Amino acid sequence: MRSNNLLYLACAALGAAIVAALLVIPSASAATLFGDDFQDGDATGWTRSGGSWSVVTDGSPAYRQSGTSADARALAGTGWGDQAVQARVKPIMFNGSGRYVAVLARAQNTGSYYFLGLSNAGTAVLGKRTGGAPITLATGAATVTPGSWHTVRLEAFGSTLRGFVNDVQVVSATDTSFSSGRAGLAGYYASATFDDVLVTDLGGPTASPTVPTIPPGSCLPPSGSPVGFASVNAWGQNGTTGGAGGPTVAVDTAAELIAAIGQEGPLTVCVLGMITVPAGMHNVASDKTILGVGATSGITGGGLNIGLPADDSVTSPPPNAVHNVIIRNLSFRGATDDSINVQMFSHHVWIDHNDLADGYDGLIDIKRGSSYVTVSWNHTHDHTKNMLLGHDDGNAAQDVGRLKVTYHHNWFDGTPQRNPRVRFGEPVHVFSNYYFYNTDAGVACQADAGCLVEGNYFERVEEPVTNSYAGPGGRCVARNNVFVDESGAPDCGGAVQEASAYYSYTVADPSSVKATVMAGAGVGKL
Repeated sequence: MRSNNLLYLACAALGAAIVAALLVIPSASAATLFGDDFQDGDATGWTRSGGSWSVVTDGSPAYRQSGTSADARALAGTGWGDQAVQARVKPIMFNGSGRYVAVLARAQNTGSYYFLGLSNAGTAVLGKRTGGAPITLATGAATVTPGSWHTVRLEAFGSTLRGFVNDVQVVSATDTSFSSGRAGLAGYYASATFDDVLVTDLGGPTASPTVPTIPPGSCLPPSGSPVGFASVNAWGQNGTTGGAGGPTVAVDTAAELIAAIGQEGPLTVCVLGMITVPAGMHNVASDKTILGVGATSGITGGGLNIGLPADDSVTSPPPNAVHNVIIRNLSFRGATDDSINVQMFSHHVWIDHNDLADGYDGLIDIKRGSSYVTVSWNHTHDHTKNMLLGHDDGNAAQDVGRLKVTYHHNWFDGTPQRNPRVRFGEPVHVFSNYYFYNTDAGVACQADAGCLVEGNYFERVEEPVTNSYAGPGGRCVARNNVFVDESGAPDCGGAVQEASAYYSYTVADPSSVKATVMAGAGVGKL
């Protein structure tokens, strides 16, 4: 019996040693440059600036920065070029907004370095210090739980920076400020415990970045301006240019996509292939062009959110409202909520030449004071609740005087309702669209909205335009439309502002709209 126990203990010890070895060395090709698990009970070799640093016991010996009233940093190592800095990080407390706990790479000194931080805003922040305040290079969604361990890794390879939280890439950027330096830890007016610090010359299996290749000429930013409200000079933004003036990045994984669309600054994001994203809607930051490559690229399993979190107490456009976004040439499938949601006074958004189907809620919903939006040349099908403009009859405080949206050259293909369903917006300009077999209603204008519906082609649409669909009525003007194959007549009344007071446009012969839209709407038509 005793010999069996000894054999068991020996095997267990060998297994533990193998596991420990695997934990210490990320891959066979990654050389370890530095490591500290603080098991010796001290922090010899670390240079500190600010804060209160000490080795404590937190399950096992670990390095803690316990102060929250200072910009605290600790550096180690002799300096390397390409490097991956990884540590287990347990945030404890944040003092104020915009605070973070972080790992550092390529540190020149305690005031100049790259950092990847877990912030108290629930984001991963990739940035740099160049002797002054933190400069954000990119942000990404991350679950940040004080009192819980998170594995944080910052990779610096040439000019490429990538950040991982719990082995999932959440941010990326390019920068050439520092080509080499030391590793480090930081608490930016925040306390945290750090353990198992590891620096390698490669970041393990994910460290050698495979940069997706963009086929020549396949991901070109729009050469022209949108027609409609997205072209108007208003709210401090003159037209919609998306990521113009910024770099272009290709993405073919969910982590790359989510990190790219959420980072600050102008950026054109080229989507290669259908990318399965986590459930929910993923935030898009200002000044972005998100463009599908070819006719087979897009998003499945989730959707895009353009806007700040919903807040009923905000009743006028905030200065940080999301703005200047272009979404183009993408297929959306299987969204668990909306495919595209625009909310909270987001403005200057152009949604163009997409194919949307098979979602859960709306395909394109625009609400909560958002304005100066153009929805053009999209093909929507195999879905019931198509497009909502204004989410509730009781939301006048945010919506009256806003929700200025243009819908043109869209193919509403067998979508029963919300084509669109409109509340409060004026003018809502619906022109040169092709409606086919919309069994509930075409344009439903209610809650004192003002809808201008002109030059459209309605085929087999029993109730093509109405201001008495449900709830309080709206106002609508229907002119120069075509109604064929048992389509009903418009149910309209009241005066509506003219769209021509805001922008120039041309309405084609409505009898040609069906052929034009079927040939040009959707993906692969740019």
